[in-house]
Order: sequence, then C-alpha cells, then structure tokens
Amino acid sequence: AAAAALGLLPLGKTQSPESLLDIAARKVAEKWPFQRVEERFERIPEPVQRRIVYWSFPRSEKEICMYSSFNTGAEDPAAAPGGAAT
Repeated sequence: AAAAALGLLPLGKTQSPESLLDIAARKVAEKWPFQRVEERFERIPEPVQRRIVYWSFPRSEKEICMYSSFNTGAEDPAAAPGGAAT
C-alpha cells in the first residue's frame, strides 16, 4: 500500500517476492543443462525438477526464434545419414 501511495506500483497491484525455489531453479537452469543435473544428483524432488525445467526454456521471443530455427545441417542431403555421396 505504501509503495502504491508513492507511485511506485499501479493502484491495486502488489508485488510478491520471488520464491527461493524459483530463484535457485533459475540459477541452476542458467548454468547447467537439466541432463547434467539429473546425472549429478540421485534424488531431486519433483517440484524442484519442474521449476528447473521451466526455467531451462528461453523467455524472450528472440531466443525462442533462435532455438527453433537452429540449423543442424540435416537439410543438406549430403550431411544427413544415408544422404547422397559426393
């Protein structure tokens, strides 16, 4: 209420702090692929796994486009397994 009164937040909007689970999961997802996390730790609680996977995906439209158009060379018939030999 005080922040809204100072004009820092729109009226009727409150901001809650990010959970420790989300902060930790985001930091893990930024540094390590989920496969490495699974290999390193025997037991990871399911809620933790879900949040790490959630934060592993790109957030911005630019990143989504970059990853969705990632070229592996499979379009080149010579590069594909069983492709044309030169």
